[in-house]
Amino acid sequence: MARRPLPRILTDCAPIARGREFARTAADGAADVFHPLITISRGLRRLLAAGRRRWSSTPKERRGSLLFIAAGSVLAVALVPYGPVLALVTVMAAAAWAGREQPAEEPAATGPGDAETGRLQALYEALVPYFAIEGDPSPLYAHDGDWASAFTEYGFDEAGRPSRLTLRYPAYFTDGDAASRARIEQVLYAKSGRGREYRFVWDEESNQLTLTVLPPLATDIAAQRFVTTHGETVLGFTDADAVQRTLPVEAGAETRDVPPVVWRTGLRSTEPHLLVLGRPGAGTTTLLRSIALQALPYGDILVIDGSGTGEYACLAGRTGVMGVESGLSGALATLEWAAHETERRLITANRARQAGQQAPDDVRWPLWIILDRPTALAHLAAAEGRDDPQHLLQVPLRHGRAAYVTVVVADQIDCAGVLSEPVLTHTRARVVLGPAAPEEVQAVLGAPPHTTPAADVPPGRGYARLGAGPVLRLQVPATPDPFDDATSETHRQAVLDLLPDPAASLEEEATEDLSEAARLAGLEAALADGTEKTVTDGDDRATAGEQTPGGAIGVDVLFGTAGPGRAES
Repeated sequence: MARRPLPRILTDCAPIARGREFARTAADGAADVFHPLITISRGLRRLLAAGRRRWSSTPKERRGSLLFIAAGSVLAVALVPYGPVLALVTVMAAAAWAGREQPAEEPAATGPGDAETGRLQALYEALVPYFAIEGDPSPLYAHDGDWASAFTEYGFDEAGRPSRLTLRYPAYFTDGDAASRARIEQVLYAKSGRGREYRFVWDEESNQLTLTVLPPLATDIAAQRFVTTHGETVLGFTDADAVQRTLPVEAGAETRDVPPVVWRTGLRSTEPHLLVLGRPGAGTTTLLRSIALQALPYGDILVIDGSGTGEYACLAGRTGVMGVESGLSGALATLEWAAHETERRLITANRARQAGQQAPDDVRWPLWIILDRPTALAHLAAAEGRDDPQHLLQVPLRHGRAAYVTVVVADQIDCAGVLSEPVLTHTRARVVLGPAAPEEVQAVLGAPPHTTPAADVPPGRGYARLGAGPVLRLQVPATPDPFDDATSETHRQAVLDLLPDPAASLEEEATEDLSEAARLAGLEAALADGTEKTVTDGDDRATAGEQTPGGAIGVDVLFGTAGPGRAES
């Protein structure tokens, strides 16, 4: 039996093709006709979604005010002539703008370019002699090898130089050896581009090394009042990812948040004393001047300038500054008084604790001993056959924390070997400023820096380490000598604004109070003797002079039981 042929409508493709073409044409025409409606509908949907997100993100306590504003807007639109029509036109225009078709974004280029690939290949080839050994069946680093298997992450700056690089290294590499790690860091520093600071992070557990280019630290922060609590001193500023705190500072005409290096002193501090080392012109005196200005509102300071250059003349005669000495005799006398004052505070505080009382206010008022260039004074003392002034620091260094006494010592890094044993032992908070080799930084701080040296070292730039903490990059705030002719007017005024009032005003007030007290005492004495004469001001002054010979009562009131003047008298 022969098969019957299928109907022609099922075998002829021409009608089907014409039907498809007609349907496509009708759809295109409908799309053109309804395109404005489609755009407005899409825009309304996007506006509603945006409003829903805004409503969800608004706190519940603010939703009532938001509804009140919306209701007021609707009422105002309803009362304005042609308000609803204008509102409808505005909504349609906004929907049309929100519903327009966004241009398709061009796909981002993936992978490095030719120049960047050449740099990565050069880095790979330079690391082969250090990461490859003979007999490795599957070497990760080999000549003419593939860098993609060794470099897992990479990034480049505008100049095409690597700004971030994460590489893998073989497990047999001696990453625990400081010399081996230093060789690898030196190769990466040379091949990635000199003149920048790099941070190297070794992940020994995963056999990975991460190289990161660090931005330069800000140098436009001048001396100012920092937002700190009692017992906190800002040494400078560091990288954002190095600390978990920021401070608002004024830099020029703007205010921004920067991460500080905060040094804590007092009873709870584990690093109560500070040692600053650096080369000439590195900014050690600037840091000590900044510390003194921050300490003055909360305590008294003693300044000993061993260099004798007058860098601390702006502090002389100010309220809270107990003395600024630059000579050997004055330094010895001041340090001897500081040692006796520390012992007195310890005895007084111990008696108060045994009696179950709090230490007196004069004991809990901090005392800062700021000593600049003690080795220069040590040379003078040795030439004159006198004791080294550093020996007098033994008591404040050993017992200063319990007596609220803080010692800050600064000297040149070349003279670190001349510093006494108590200074090197009890100053666990340390700062190195200026250009210094990694070996010198490690010798002073006790740990190597994790960054390469800076190409251009501005004043006040260095490293800091507080106790057993990490080594941090540091930039000291600009605190120059206001009496120096080379100081800019902005920095000079910033320092002058932080200086306290001269102590002469306090002496005048104390003298007036003493005169009034002497006059009252004379009146009481006259009444007791039965005399009826009128005591004039001149007689009062004479009586006061007779009753208080030498004006010693004024010294007692001004200094109490503390101060060099009390000890010398």
